[in-house]
Amino acid sequence: MQDEQAITRGPRAYLSFVAIGLTAGLLSGLFGVGGGTVIVPLLVLLLRFDQRRAAGTSLAAIVPTASVGVISYAMSGSVAWIPALILAAGAVVGAQLGSRLLPRISQTALRWGFVAFLVLVIVSLFVVIPSRGAEFELTWLSGAGLAVVGVVTGVIAGLIGVGGGVIVVPVLMLLFGTSDLVAKGTSLLMMIPTALSGTVGNLRHRNVDLVAAGTIGISACTMTALGAWLATLIDPQAGNMLFAAYLVVIAVQMSIKAVRGRGR
Repeated sequence: MQDEQAITRGPRAYLSFVAIGLTAGLLSGLFGVGGGTVIVPLLVLLLRFDQRRAAGTSLAAIVPTASVGVISYAMSGSVAWIPALILAAGAVVGAQLGSRLLPRISQTALRWGFVAFLVLVIVSLFVVIPSRGAEFELTWLSGAGLAVVGVVTGVIAGLIGVGGGVIVVPVLMLLFGTSDLVAKGTSLLMMIPTALSGTVGNLRHRNVDLVAAGTIGISACTMTALGAWLATLIDPQAGNMLFAAYLVVIAVQMSIKAVRGRGR
């Protein structure tokens, strides 16, 4: 325990927290994701966090990061407020369902299934290019669809620990015809209540390193607005290509976990 404490509290650790935060913040603003796919693996690899503590710390750091991202996108009118709240409500419920289903479902099968989903999304991003002028039309049917997407997103997050942005952003663009900027801004808003809910539970189980979460979150906030600004400058087609590349990295990470899990 003494060695772990030294690792997680030395100068190298704080520099790592800042670097992780800067990276996660830039990606969060650029792609409308929480940054957990960057924070969690780096905390585990660089600072020897166990998986649960890394996930809990990441979720806490996402709260301020996503908040700054929402403000940045809202300034350009790129946030669908009510759809985001519908998604968040569904995600909170879904996360509870996912955590209850966790002991009963094969993690390896889930991961391969999610990889297949990512491959489908990646291919779709090369075919469907969102229009910057597209607006989200909220109807009873689309509202019900958002609720279903929110629940499914929450279940997946509860089962395999993948943040909602990776699912919500492409679904809003590809299925709901939303512009890429609105999809990203809405995704970030959806994450705030979801991350708050998860953080409260993690704090009760002492799965959050508050110093790490605070340092990462504050560092991320300094880059999130820059990422959101860059997203407005990038052509939608180029944005799709960059997002596809990001999803490839996540798919590779998930495939490695699936292979390792099968061997156990």
